[in-house]
Amino acid sequence: MSIRVRMTLCFFVVLAVVPLSFAKDKKKQVLPNYVLKAQTVAVVIRPEAGEPLTSPAANRTAQVNVMNALAKWGRFRVVSDAQTADLIVAVQKGHANGPTIHNSPADSQPVTLDGGVPPGDGGIPPAGVSRRSPDLSNPGQGRPSGRAPNISNEAGIGMSEDSFEVYIGGVDYPLDAPPVWRYMAKDALNSPQMTAVQQFRNAVNESPTN
Repeated sequence: MSIRVRMTLCFFVVLAVVPLSFAKDKKKQVLPNYVLKAQTVAVVIRPEAGEPLTSPAANRTAQVNVMNALAKWGRFRVVSDAQTADLIVAVQKGHANGPTIHNSPADSQPVTLDGGVPPGDGGIPPAGVSRRSPDLSNPGQGRPSGRAPNISNEAGIGMSEDSFEVYIGGVDYPLDAPPVWRYMAKDALNSPQMTAVQQFRNAVNESPTN
């Protein structure tokens, strides 16, 4: 093989590799400055989230796990009032298809962090107040508005991966806007690993501030 042919082949190999490297770098999601400067965060269960009948407290457990992990991180102050929080994290535990309960009574219990400490603003919701906060999304846009427990037997409603989504707070119906950051993976909300929180922490640490 001549030198000219070899150089031509090397040139095309470089052209093929560079776009792939560039595409890989573009997958890194840089967080907006608003997220990096936020001070408070509230953790809620997605309004439409369901749980299998065999584990009616799955979303509630995931919510508490995320609250504890964020509190231990210390970057943001965990608060109970999603209406005034700088950021809102909406969680949903994955599960297989099958009979599903929505608005499980387990999700209406008071929330405290590890050691019996309430969220950072000093207030916890009284018993019977749902932590799903359906008022964070507009029920007129097809979002669920009722808080009464109900069971669905529809096929295909299950979602096998856990979901962790970050929304901007301080706006009307924040959950109706696209999340500013999202992570979905199987068992991502399981303690003690808390993969979703760790990935969010990595994204915050890797994002430059203005």
